[in-house]
Amino acid sequence: MLSSDSPAVWERVPWRGCRAMLPRVNGVRFTRIRSSDLGRIELQGATMDRIKIIGGQRLEGSIPISGAKNAALPLMIAALLTSERLTLKNMPNLADVAILARILRNHGVDHSIEGKRAQPASPMGETYHLTARDIVDTTAPYEMVSRMRASFWVLGPLVARCGQARVSMPGGCAIGTRPIDMHLVAMKALGAEIDIDGGYIVARAPKGLRGGRIIFTKVSVGATHAALLAASLARGETVIENAAREPEIGDVALCLTKMGATIEGIGSSTLRIQGRDRLEGATHTVLPDRIETGTFAMAVAATGGDVVLEGTRRHLLDTALDALVATGAEVTDTENGIRVRRNGKGIEPLSIETQPFPGFPTDLQAQFMALMTRAGGTSVIRETIFENRFMHVQELARLGAEIQLHGDAATIKGVKRLTGAQVMATDLRASVSLVIAGLMADGETMINRVYHLDRGFEHLEEKLTGVGAQIERLTG
Repeated sequence: MLSSDSPAVWERVPWRGCRAMLPRVNGVRFTRIRSSDLGRIELQGATMDRIKIIGGQRLEGSIPISGAKNAALPLMIAALLTSERLTLKNMPNLADVAILARILRNHGVDHSIEGKRAQPASPMGETYHLTARDIVDTTAPYEMVSRMRASFWVLGPLVARCGQARVSMPGGCAIGTRPIDMHLVAMKALGAEIDIDGGYIVARAPKGLRGGRIIFTKVSVGATHAALLAASLARGETVIENAAREPEIGDVALCLTKMGATIEGIGSSTLRIQGRDRLEGATHTVLPDRIETGTFAMAVAATGGDVVLEGTRRHLLDTALDALVATGAEVTDTENGIRVRRNGKGIEPLSIETQPFPGFPTDLQAQFMALMTRAGGTSVIRETIFENRFMHVQELARLGAEIQLHGDAATIKGVKRLTGAQVMATDLRASVSLVIAGLMADGETMINRVYHLDRGFEHLEEKLTGVGAQIERLTG
């Protein structure tokens, strides 16, 4: 049995003459249901989604860019900091967003959504209204935190608001261990007492958090988000040194200032926060997704296309777009986005190294590797952020790519052609690198286990179909 509170992506599909809500869990869409008086449904059949691509099509037209997932998630968690309504516009329609909404509801956050749509008709996404008038539970259990690492960030807001929290340790993930030690350093610097009990972090600050000095030994986006959220409701001044500079950090900081916090140094490695005893409600528009922007830009360059990416901003990913230009693509600003094209030119090889912002994003490494598989020469990609983030290599090899791994470096020898094959998605960014490779490959590519894509890319197939790709989602 599965209730509407289960960790599924609920989709509005035709059923018995109406637009019924049916669930998809981990890429499994359930197609037959039986309702009951309790509002629960019985699963009577299920099939795993796959994506089929016929490569060789040139992409032309325009693609609307969605709101940034990496900003949307911490912005949703910011709702825990106030008893008033937080309204978030331009929210992406993603599996991770839906899961986090259910996790927050467990803590007492009410939410409603405007702008639901089955197709990407509006580039401005959905509007979420979140209200945490009362926190009803300060425990985040393992079964919830294990579904999404970002949900661990509720620790700081819960302690700041309620004086205590018990949050499961998230464990590892497919692309590395992502330790939480820097999160705990931040909480201790803000006056919280930390204990570990049966796989849970137990944090207490009965008199509330107080400002302090947080010095990160390495740049961490997650720890910076967590510290920024907690410090906004801590008494006095907090200074965060060696803070991450990603645009999503700045977007969350801008929202927190609307809620009443005073934050200096936005966009720099030193943040100075004047916290408040209480924060107010606010309305904030999520910035465009730079990873989605870079992904589609690389897909266009890979296929020799000409596409306008609407609603995005070049300065969010200058380094990645500069790299794309160096491979032979043209990138120009438009009134409402950027235009990417590659007409008649080959793909030039280029070596890159992932770095924290403003360097080349680790979240675009796999996509860039897919592009380099067809370059006219040899490229080297060094991954400096996450260990074990080369799992897409063996799947690209199934399409004919020639890639050698040496520790944290991958050497890619460009080939004249890729050939479609059956491949398996291993994580979110690796999944979409296979889509780019499939768009370049001759013949049919079938990508299995595509639920990873639903976590981070909104209406991917529809957006690509709209610019000429032959791509479809298959059930069964």
